[in-house]
Amino acid sequence: MAGEKPSVELCKGINGLDKVVLREARGSSAEVYLFGGHVTSWKNEHGEELLFVSSKAMFKPPKAIRGGIPICFPQFSSHGNLEQHGFARNKFWSIDTNPPQLPSNSLIKTFVDLILKPTDDDFKIWPHSYEFRLRVALTPGGDLMLTSRIRNTNSDGKPFSFTFAYHTYFLVSDISEVRVEGLETLDYLDNLKERERFTEQGDAITFESEVDKIYLSTPTKIAIIDHEKKRTFVLRKDGLPDAVVWNPWDRKAKAMPDFGDDDYKHMLSVEAAAIEKPIILKPGEEWKGRIELSAVPSSYCSGQLDPQKVLQG
Repeated sequence: MAGEKPSVELCKGINGLDKVVLREARGSSAEVYLFGGHVTSWKNEHGEELLFVSSKAMFKPPKAIRGGIPICFPQFSSHGNLEQHGFARNKFWSIDTNPPQLPSNSLIKTFVDLILKPTDDDFKIWPHSYEFRLRVALTPGGDLMLTSRIRNTNSDGKPFSFTFAYHTYFLVSDISEVRVEGLETLDYLDNLKERERFTEQGDAITFESEVDKIYLSTPTKIAIIDHEKKRTFVLRKDGLPDAVVWNPWDRKAKAMPDFGDDDYKHMLSVEAAAIEKPIILKPGEEWKGRIELSAVPSSYCSGQLDPQKVLQG
């Protein structure tokens, strides 16, 4: 693949669903389904998959796709009266043929712009008018960038509020060999303890049982280190103060019909989010939230990654 021109192709995916395939000249790629505006694949220049999609994922609307990067809007989880994680991940998005000018980064040639607007039926569930624009882009170096712009287009003068997350599922070799750095000493809400507030201890986060935490006021950069693969994912984020860390572990994995019993060993969700303080938009106002994902070789020193190099890099 390397040496080809960058390309953006609309084609059919699983069960005949429309998807857009982005390819960069050096061989990296990404796939995004119009159903859910849902990124389901991100591969490096060696063709290695970097995102987890469940072996039992159903590509059958309106059921959301299990894995990749589901978009949680206008509600994260059950923090409100809407369905779990809101409705954006269950809707068919359109290709935006007239996207707004984003700050021009002339290096990025490989991207697609999607748009979601409410239907009459949607108003019954959430009575607000909005435009949700999503740009999915690949950098020449193979980084994956998602930029969301949400605008209040209500004509009745009413503001609306929402919570949001990029529910990213990273593919890891073995969850027991993974650590997350950048969230030490921060406060978090523990979803397994009725969202009680705790403070993380001073060490990197490792995994030996179910985890479902919302870290608050997090840094703009978080590192996910996969020791076995000698790979570090770096998550950079903008406009998204919170970070969710989730792994269902064995008991919950068995209870999810679209999740393989052992899938929990090979995934970790680290989600850039805005949850604790909902975003409030007045008519005409726009919110922007962005993530950039990169995968870099881990530099080892006595068996440990130097986290400062990754977080400052």
